[in-house]
Amino acid sequence: MSESNLDKVLAIAGKPGLFRIVAQTRSGVIATSLTDHKKIVTNLGQQINVLSEIRVFGLKDEMPLNDIFERIFQLEKGQPARVKPKASKEELESYFFEVFHDYDKDRVHASDITKIIKWYNLLLDLNELKFDLPKREKLSDTEEL
Repeated sequence: MSESNLDKVLAIAGKPGLFRIVAQTRSGVIATSLTDHKKIVTNLGQQINVLSEIRVFGLKDEMPLNDIFERIFQLEKGQPARVKPKASKEELESYFFEVFHDYDKDRVHASDITKIIKWYNLLLDLNELKFDLPKREKLSDTEEL
């Protein structure tokens, strides 16, 4: 299992997509869009979330977003999420239950699941998710356990 480096990937409130931090300033950050590479300068008033620090509420414990991404990656065998971000609330919740069966349905909303799926698909498309798929171990009749 390898890790994805989400330490420099940001979600900025009010701005679609994800960004990579370029520099930190006294009043915010300078970042570039992961999709169109346009530069953006934020200020102290904007809410900025570093993806590596985001946790998803569970009934018992919170789960880091990176672990959620890895579970989706494993479930989808390295492919994009099979549920569409614009799917119904019921479809989104049913899919997310497969990913994190202990998530807190009262605190994790369909809009949160939509964001997670969009982010996962974007990061996967940009080859930013560095997870290994489990190797299928095939034993022949002559091999012993």
